[in-house]
Amino acid sequence: MPRILIALAFLALAALPGAADEPRNPGIETTIQSQINAFLKDDFETAFTFASPMIKGMFGSPQRFGQMVRNGYPMVWRPSEVQFLELRKQGPLLLQKVLLRDANGAPHVLEYNMVETENGWQIDGVQILAKPPVGA
Repeated sequence: MPRILIALAFLALAALPGAADEPRNPGIETTIQSQINAFLKDDFETAFTFASPMIKGMFGSPQRFGQMVRNGYPMVWRPSEVQFLELRKQGPLLLQKVLLRDANGAPHVLEYNMVETENGWQIDGVQILAKPPVGA
């Protein structure tokens, strides 16, 4: 019984947001999910519209951007599951952690760098942080 109480206490603490955590941002989540939806349709033109001006300048075209995502971020191109985790502020950026499961069901944690522009929230970069432990 004491082990169950300890486990429940840890679960309750894990559910609390950390000091640097921001409240959920529907605009950010919609931007990320919309880009993923475009990737699922191989609609790289639409997916490219969710990229920041810096990212657009780096890749130059939706086709080059799509090729980079297919080759370097297959879990973003074809996720089987998308789950939004914590959001935190770092300078002018908001960093949104996302758990993605790839086509084989393997989990990946990514961090999306988000910037607010006159066109709304845009994706300014994505880093693969880690694969969470089995059972996450």
